[in-house]
Amino acid sequence: MESTTLALMERIFLTVFPLVAIVSVGYFYAKKRHTDMSTANAINIDVFVPALIFSVLSAKSFDLPKYEMLAIGAAIIVLGSGLLLFPVCKLLKISPKTFLPPMMFSNSGNLGLPLAVLAFGEAALPAAVVLFLVENLLHFTVGLYILDHKTNPLNVLKMPMILATIAGLVWSGFHLSVPPAVATFIEMLGQISIPLMLFALGVRMTSVDFSNWKIGLWGAILCPLSGLAIALALQPLLNLEPLHFTYLVLFGALPPAVLNYMVSERYQQEPHQVASIVLLGNMGSLIFIPATLFFVL
Repeated sequence: MESTTLALMERIFLTVFPLVAIVSVGYFYAKKRHTDMSTANAINIDVFVPALIFSVLSAKSFDLPKYEMLAIGAAIIVLGSGLLLFPVCKLLKISPKTFLPPMMFSNSGNLGLPLAVLAFGEAALPAAVVLFLVENLLHFTVGLYILDHKTNPLNVLKMPMILATIAGLVWSGFHLSVPPAVATFIEMLGQISIPLMLFALGVRMTSVDFSNWKIGLWGAILCPLSGLAIALALQPLLNLEPLHFTYLVLFGALPPAVLNYMVSERYQQEPHQVASIVLLGNMGSLIFIPATLFFVL
């Protein structure tokens, strides 16, 4: 029993440590030297992440119907978290436009993708990409609509990530093959995205203060708890296979996405409050993620 526990703890450490290490490198590098990640982030969103998505979805092994219920579960967690925590906004005396998006839209890219691969191997990448796509699609439609009701949801069709998704699904659906040299080229581009996301997360953390630490602490607790509660409640309804249920639980435990802070800045929706929620939420994941891994592994 003791050896099993030690083996589990070692696996959790080997999963979490590389993530924390890369984020830390980004944080300390940016602390020592001014680092503007705006261009790198734009390239990542426009080039590297779409390459990763297309590489995964266009692979012969990708079977879309296999992930249908997992995608539905992810959508329910995202939307359900907003509905579940809406009454809390009144208790915390904070605007729903400020508090709910970070509770709904989690760090499924920067943290979710590498976490799934490190915890379950490369075989988990297609499922992690599906979860990431669901979260991002809802973020750029429902999330932006929450902040501005005049937002046109069709604008999402112009995003490189969505175009890569459509192209990848067409390739997979029609069983088209990508020439090996081209496939390797696209795969190598995609491999840049995950470590760059983690490094950028560390850099972003240097620009956030703790002035709104109380609301940030509430967010750090409620974000994963709401996601986990919904994921556990969904299993009797969705009847996911064990491995997919594990992915969904881990998705529910993820902290708020850094993108919430960038969007709040763009729409001037109390960015300092959102920044504290995002920062403390990601710091809190150092507790919630290992605890969740201990539960699911």
